[in-house]
Amino acid sequence: MAKVTTGGGDTGYTSLLGEQRVPKYDPRPETFGTVDEATSALGLARATTTDPKAKAIILQTQQDLYTLMAELATPPENREAVGVRISEERVRWLEDTENELKAEVTIPNKFIIPGDSLDGAALDLARTIIRRAERMTARLTHDGALGESHALRYLNRLSDLIFILARYLEAKQGGSTRASRASRS
Repeated sequence: MAKVTTGGGDTGYTSLLGEQRVPKYDPRPETFGTVDEATSALGLARATTTDPKAKAIILQTQQDLYTLMAELATPPENREAVGVRISEERVRWLEDTENELKAEVTIPNKFIIPGDSLDGAALDLARTIIRRAERMTARLTHDGALGESHALRYLNRLSDLIFILARYLEAKQGGSTRASRASRS
């Protein structure tokens, strides 16, 4: 049985991947904790949607975000030993998936107010959390804490994909986003 409570964090410190311990308010745990929050919000969206394509896309992004959390929790000196990082291929997958969805839905040239569907609203919530994680990752990147990393690009593309996926689901449910000709046939 997995041990959930270790007591190791009772003093306000947490472990990174390796031997290093940092305060729980350190930028690294703040950032990977926000990515964890986004993963949970995506789980809510996956649980509420009945669309198999959306479920598969969301699950894949959740799996990617676990890789990203490990990368964010790895200090530079342990990077090679841990070897877990978001790859350029994962960024390309986001871009390709985004293009596939954009072929199926027309994105209006106006502000979208979330809430036309439960699954779309859950995705919009996840998107805003991803944007916060992106801002926090930008700080780590600009401070030199991540080194060579695709993390920032991944989060930027992911928020775009999640926005489009929400519109895709709402269009299928008759929401304010209109389906394109390709998806009406």
